[in-house]
Amino acid sequence: MPFYSQMIRPLLFRFDAERAHHLTVEACRVAGRIPGMVRAVRACCEVDEPLLRTEVAGLHFANPIGLAAGWDKNGRALRMIDALGFGFAEIGSVSAAPSSGNPRPRLFRLPEERGIIVNYGLPNDGIDVVAQRIARFEPRHPLGVNLVRTNRGKADSATSPEEVFSDYVHSVTKAHPCASYLMLNLSCPNAEGGRELFDQPGYRTALLERISALDVQCPVFLKVAPTEDPERLVRMLEECERFPFVRGFCFNLPVGKPDSLTLNAPRDVLDGRPGAVAGAPVAALINRCIARLYREMDRERYAIIGTGGIFSAEDAYLKIQLGASLLQLYTALIYEGPFVTKRICRGLVRLMTRDGFAEIRDVVGTAHQERGVVEKLVTKSCGE
Repeated sequence: MPFYSQMIRPLLFRFDAERAHHLTVEACRVAGRIPGMVRAVRACCEVDEPLLRTEVAGLHFANPIGLAAGWDKNGRALRMIDALGFGFAEIGSVSAAPSSGNPRPRLFRLPEERGIIVNYGLPNDGIDVVAQRIARFEPRHPLGVNLVRTNRGKADSATSPEEVFSDYVHSVTKAHPCASYLMLNLSCPNAEGGRELFDQPGYRTALLERISALDVQCPVFLKVAPTEDPERLVRMLEECERFPFVRGFCFNLPVGKPDSLTLNAPRDVLDGRPGAVAGAPVAALINRCIARLYREMDRERYAIIGTGGIFSAEDAYLKIQLGASLLQLYTALIYEGPFVTKRICRGLVRLMTRDGFAEIRDVVGTAHQERGVVEKLVTKSCGE
């Protein structure tokens, strides 16, 4: 980390945040084509620890730490991503039609918060192009595709529910033959239309009915808006009950900058940067959501993919204790660099050994075994 924090990060931070992101992805794409580079990076970044191996939704993972959607939106750097030590990766979000996303600037750093503000609005090349890239690649680790409805800007307000469903159906049809799993993004905080639709009762069921007719062979996860409301969570679970291909959930970023986030930046600074907050400020909120969903769901069927403010092994371990079976990183790569995954994996082994666990799946949900432990851990994650 010292080399990255002292040399690479200051250089990248001289660029606009989106420009730095684009340069990083392109550098990985190019490096992935240099003979011997992928093998060298793999030797530096991967950790082979039997304690971390796990199985979720019928898929095998070398470790539970994955790359979140949003980093490589179009599957351009797949070779290098597969060598960076992640147990899995998720590409996207990808929509049925290409989209340019929201106007720039649309990505902002919050260094004092270890966070970012994201307002991309789902720019991507479209599923037809991205699916072809993925189909040509043979990953060593599970590769998921995050699917979202097409962001057509102001025209979204006139889009009917049937058009939204058709958009998803086209993307699922193209993606499921080449993906290890699908993540249906039903709650993007920075694009109008789909999020509001799927907040209403019955529309998730209507979409899943159409997807059921496609005979999807890979597991499907739903990316939903963060909520601690048990009634909303129970309703979601009831809507998914008769669709066996739905195997779990992931919480998205909250819309805007709600009071539920741990933010210290001045309000005028935050309000001047449109978008949703990611990174450390959302950790406590997502932790509470994970804990509540774990209590309500069928744990034999469903799994939770935890996100939000994972910078250390302790952050990861906490989310697993609260109920997450898998985890995803994004913001940590910006502040900690490419070796953060290796550090977290090694730290998880240390914590598991300390607590006497032989498999990472044995840690999942252990905070719920004793009264008061969940509340204590969630309070600790808030920094109180």
